[in-house]
Amino acid sequence: MLDIKFIRENIDRVKASVISKNLSGKVDVDLVLKLDDEMKALSQEADVLRQEKNKIDSEMKKNPPEEDKKKLIASGTDIKNKLKVLEENLNLKQAELLENMQKLPNVTSPKMPVGKNEDENVSVRTWGEIPKFDFTPLDHVELGKRLKIIDVEKTGDISGSRFYYFLNEAVLMQFGIIQLVFEALTNPAVLSELAKKVGSNSNKTFIPVIPPVMIKPEVMKQMDRLDPIDERYVLKNDDLVLVGSAEHTLGPLHMNEILDESQLPIRYIGYSTAFRREAGSHGKDVRGIFRVHQFDKLEMESFTTVEQGELEQDFIVAIQEYLVQQLELPYQVIQICTGDSGKPDYNQYDIECWMPSHNRYRETHTSDYMTDYQARRLNIKYKLKNGEKNFVHMNDATAFALSRTMLAIVENYQQKDGSVVVPKALRKYVGKDVITPKN
Repeated sequence: MLDIKFIRENIDRVKASVISKNLSGKVDVDLVLKLDDEMKALSQEADVLRQEKNKIDSEMKKNPPEEDKKKLIASGTDIKNKLKVLEENLNLKQAELLENMQKLPNVTSPKMPVGKNEDENVSVRTWGEIPKFDFTPLDHVELGKRLKIIDVEKTGDISGSRFYYFLNEAVLMQFGIIQLVFEALTNPAVLSELAKKVGSNSNKTFIPVIPPVMIKPEVMKQMDRLDPIDERYVLKNDDLVLVGSAEHTLGPLHMNEILDESQLPIRYIGYSTAFRREAGSHGKDVRGIFRVHQFDKLEMESFTTVEQGELEQDFIVAIQEYLVQQLELPYQVIQICTGDSGKPDYNQYDIECWMPSHNRYRETHTSDYMTDYQARRLNIKYKLKNGEKNFVHMNDATAFALSRTMLAIVENYQQKDGSVVVPKALRKYVGKDVITPKN
């Protein structure tokens, strides 16, 4: 959520963000300003009545004559009744203002290109060699079946479409990737090297977390991740929502807290199962495990000072690249344009790994920098040495979405005989160099 003072001082910029994020007609900046003016007028009127009430209370303490006392009591009762109605109207107006302020998107970084949709995202850099096969490559579904490591057929009978089983070496690889991430993100030496690359001197490690996978709808709304609601699995009987990412329960970890500046940055690396209905993707990526309803995910969440926020995103993207490079997967870094960015995002990068069966790069990682947009909704502040309080700046980013990562490994590392080479970084966890077909 944006600060009302910021909105007033940057009306054109806020309106430009509404247009560039394709939210025209869905939100109304002028209405927000009108409601704020009306609320101020009601507040001033209430202040006048409170002053009059205080005068009456002061006169009553002087023990006035009985007739004057009756007049004062009558006036006090009248003011009290007016004040009650006024405060009720003020509360309603305040709620209406908050509702409309929460609809406004974050403003966007000058780095973010203006564009209508994903077609106007910009490739920043690429890494790694796209594999050139001297045979007709198989997709991960067929490879998974032959190697008995991925099963999407049995889940069709048991759970329906867009679910999967990982079996045998795929399970060992998944837990190897998890261990690889936790080892890197809790290692100051690794983080120091990555921080230096982006001009940061902070090597503070990430705190490992296994967070809840259910969240109260009102907290999810404060995270600004509840909508679109048709993408969420809602447990109506329990008034809970299944998370679509570990960030959804990592972000509120310091809700309604005032941190000390010396504590920042605070960094978390969370591992959880994620749930997405994929309601808006009917007919898209139906085959295999690229777009599924349930998958495991490693997610980074960071809380920083105002000054650290932007550099923190650069640091996090450096971590993402380091992790993908450990698996030696070819990828490109994408600067997301305004029309493809999330509503809370000030700036957003994606990493797309090469998917041979798709014959193109596909999204595997996202990095979102929200400035203080989420922190205002969650009421997370920090106190400076001079006693001043600011809202923290927040970043979240994928370390690995494990189903898509497995897809990329299996397809990129396949060999002519139908076997799949295990990435070097995972061999100690899997216990072998090559996964061969099973009878």
